[in-house]
Parts: sequence; C-alpha cells; structure tokens
Amino acid sequence: MEINDQYLESVKKQMHYYKTIGEKAIEQLEPEQLFIATNEDSNSIAAIVKHMSGNMLSRWTDFLTTDGEKEWRKRDAEFETNITSKEEVLASWNKGWDCFFQAIESLKPEQLLQIIYIRNEGQTALDAINRQLAHYPYHIGQIVFYAKQLKNSGWESLSIPKNKSNSYNADKFAQEKEIKHFTDAELKRLNHK
Repeated sequence: MEINDQYLESVKKQMHYYKTIGEKAIEQLEPEQLFIATNEDSNSIAAIVKHMSGNMLSRWTDFLTTDGEKEWRKRDAEFETNITSKEEVLASWNKGWDCFFQAIESLKPEQLLQIIYIRNEGQTALDAINRQLAHYPYHIGQIVFYAKQLKNSGWESLSIPKNKSNSYNADKFAQEKEIKHFTDAELKRLNHK
C-alpha cells in the first residue's frame, strides 16, 4: 500500500473513531440534556452538532471543485438551536458525517496535492483534511467534556477509566507486538460497551 493510500485509510479510521466517541457520549444523555447551555457564551451539544454538520456539508460538498465555504452556508445560524429532539440532533450529525465520508471515499491518493479553496485561501487537499482532523475532534472533545458534566454520576468512560492505566497497559504489553492502527482495538472496545 502506498503512503497516500495509507494516509487516506488512517483518516477514515480516525474519523470513524471520533464519530463513535461523540455518539457514545450523546448516547449517555437524556434528550433534554442535549439542549442545555450553561451561559450565553457557551453552546449546547445540539448547537455543536449543528455547527459540525454545517461545516462538514460546506467543506465536503464538491470538495475538489468548489470553495469549502459555500454561499448557502449560514454559519451563525448553526449556533441557534432550532432543532428540538434527540432524533433531529442525530439526523444532523449523520448528515454531516455521511457527506464527509462520501467525499473521503471518493478521493484518490493522487488528488491529495490538488489545490482547493476555503474562503478563497488555497491549500492542498491534504492540508484541508488535516485541518478537519483537528477541527472535528476539537468539537467532539467539547461534546464529551460537556456530556460528562451533564451526566454527573454514572458516566461510562470512553477512554481508559480513572485508576485503570496500569491494568490497561499490562494487558497491552502482554500481547505480541503487531502493526495496526490504534483505532482498531479502540473501536472494538467502544462498540462492545
């Protein structure tokens, strides 16, 4: 497998992992908790999801051929909560992710160095992907942090639970060395919770 193929495969795996992390956090909440904002300067989980979806639809629709900041995007409206149910939040979430994964699946390795534009700023497709590899996990971290605060007690850890690092490491080091993507085991662990 060529390096560019490996890169695209790694992107897909990482983004599936972060998507799952976000879903597992949302899953633990009551529907009304998705709409809580602690103050005027913070966003509810629903607003964060709506923003992520808006960003994904804008960036990944016609990724290689049109500016990533589409004229039809209303970014400021993404932070207004006009969705009212958990089902609508998840529908928005999935719509954005579907657009992202369709674009990544159709991308060919030789297109990674093609110049694309976001707000008239040219960059390689590879740089645009890296930009979103930082952007989406940033917001998913917000979702997880906020969900933990809202859940208060009874939170089911999405990573190595507190005071379990030694046993986690002992288990890992008891296994034979092998080359694999870190998300392979993590996604399996998350999907069995």
